[in-house]
Amino acid sequence: MATDETAVLAASLHASRAVETFDTRAIQDLDAAHFLHPFTDHAALRSRGARVIVRGQGVYLWDSEGHQLIDGMSGLWCVNAGYGRTSISQAVYRQMETLPFYNSFFNTTNVPAVHLAAELVALAPPQFSHVFFTGSGSEANDTIVRMVRRYWDILGQPDRQVIISRHNAYHGSTMAGASLGGMAGMHAQGGLPIPGIRHIGQPHYAEHGQGLSENAFGLVAAGWLEDEILAAGPDKVAAFIGEPVQGAGGVIIPPPTYWPEVQRICDKYGILLVADEVICGFGRLGTWFGSELMGMRPDLISFAKGVTSGYVPLGGVLVGKRVAQALVEQGGDFNHGFTYSGHPVACAAALENLRILREERLVEKVALETGPHLKAAFAELATHPLVGHAESCGMVAGLNLVREKGASVHDCVRFDPALHVGMVCRGYMFDNGVIMRAVGDRMIVAPPLVMTKAEIDEMALRIWDCLDLTLADVRSRGWM
Repeated sequence: MATDETAVLAASLHASRAVETFDTRAIQDLDAAHFLHPFTDHAALRSRGARVIVRGQGVYLWDSEGHQLIDGMSGLWCVNAGYGRTSISQAVYRQMETLPFYNSFFNTTNVPAVHLAAELVALAPPQFSHVFFTGSGSEANDTIVRMVRRYWDILGQPDRQVIISRHNAYHGSTMAGASLGGMAGMHAQGGLPIPGIRHIGQPHYAEHGQGLSENAFGLVAAGWLEDEILAAGPDKVAAFIGEPVQGAGGVIIPPPTYWPEVQRICDKYGILLVADEVICGFGRLGTWFGSELMGMRPDLISFAKGVTSGYVPLGGVLVGKRVAQALVEQGGDFNHGFTYSGHPVACAAALENLRILREERLVEKVALETGPHLKAAFAELATHPLVGHAESCGMVAGLNLVREKGASVHDCVRFDPALHVGMVCRGYMFDNGVIMRAVGDRMIVAPPLVMTKAEIDEMALRIWDCLDLTLADVRSRGWM
């Protein structure tokens, strides 16, 4: 179909969806009867019914009842280019009409995957030369485990099996990904972590830095890595993995001294450094990859989410020359991969998404315009009586709900965690038109990169109003 015909069809479909009506109760009943959601208490969900999202445009969503919401979480950290990008839909349609699928086994390839691999290497820091495609960030981090251990095996050091991560990190929900992550609730289900995964403390200044400056704490927290390397045995450690900014853990922004010191320690012991950029990649922090902002020189980068703005599932691993050379020139068969590695439709979506990010200069806008504006907006939110402190980095931000403010982040009096004040606040957010995630009593956002300054102001105003509602609620319950 010609491009103009595709545009007409897309506009027609969009218009028909805009006026469509939904039987919300019927959809909720069907959902409860058959759909097992991720990370969900299904009995509780059945009792209240799922919110049914039916449409998106720009930074806004609409549910089946017609309520508009500002999507402060970019779907799930992923809709970087915003909703309603017809050109991505057209790219997907054209590829489906041409070659909807073929695998990358049997010594075959496809054109979108080849072009995307080259494009990603061109965007990545200079130490990267190759890409391994997966279907998700979880699969990418599973691939990391296989690839790291295979690398050391090729080099004649098969005992280097240990991969060090951090408590409260999130690296996916597959067996290896969940093991790499440091979420205690996940480890309690399914016999995790798998062998050879160890964890150290997270660089969370508000939690662990009392009595230290941020820079001093950054060095202390990085030193926990060296302690763990020595405890495991330097000849047993294969890699350290970390998110440049911990996302699902609560937007934990490390002190500026942390990552350079981690890099120094990895270099000292010759271990691989892995950056999980599933959230931080593709402009989220105001650079194409978050590791560039943090002073890291990773050997491997896992990515997903923002590579397609979530329009089609796609993930992968950027492979540095150090590792790629061993795998390609010495490794023989690498017995790992997926049916959908390099899926042509997903790669076509990614190519168009990257074109949008480049041509609209969205990464630069985050660095120079919208990121600083979001920071200022959250600094203003920090003056609310319910907020202890707020911080941001690029287009991620978080604020802590506290029972009593203090002179510093370490002097605030917190709510009893059993009260779940963050979830109370999240309820008010959803009910009043803004999607903000609760991680304990820390409220976080990661809006689409297309969000304008005016839309940031609108979101901040809605957040303030919901903080007022939460404050009145907790006071009425006698919690403060």
